[in-house]
Amino acid sequence: MALSDTEIRKEKAWAAVAVSLLFVTPAGGKLWRWKYRFDGREKLMTFGGYPEVTLAQARERHIEARRLQTGGTDPMAERKAEKAAAENSFQSAARLWPAHWQDGKSPRHVDYVKRRIESDILPCLGSRPISAFEAPEVVALTKAIEVYTGTHVARRALKLMALTFVRTSEL
Repeated sequence: MALSDTEIRKEKAWAAVAVSLLFVTPAGGKLWRWKYRFDGREKLMTFGGYPEVTLAQARERHIEARRLQTGGTDPMAERKAEKAAAENSFQSAARLWPAHWQDGKSPRHVDYVKRRIESDILPCLGSRPISAFEAPEVVALTKAIEVYTGTHVARRALKLMALTFVRTSEL
């Protein structure tokens, strides 16, 4: 049974409709969720709430989850692994440590450091897990920064990367 966006907006009853994707709570909230079985266990995966997640987005997420399931992968385990990788990424670490570092620093200097991280370092190193980096990659990035900004800025960028790597273990 395929529903339109208008029909979803009008749905008031506490029910599971649209191939068990839309769940309407007794309070009237609408959630996209999918009940499935993996390794003999029943699981419930949510795709978000309506209207933040549209019908088309929910269907797309459901199709991707079904592909994973038919390929022998638990979709929820995959989602958790991706979330853990994102939390352990260079990007998340580089955005966390300045909060601890900035005490006693001038607001201007803190702003400069954050902009340097955002503009020079994160575009190259951003979403990869910290544990995946090798020294030659950091050296190559530092040399690339040196080419377009100069030696002084490249040294500062290298220092920021090193601080991020070192401070990550302390956070």
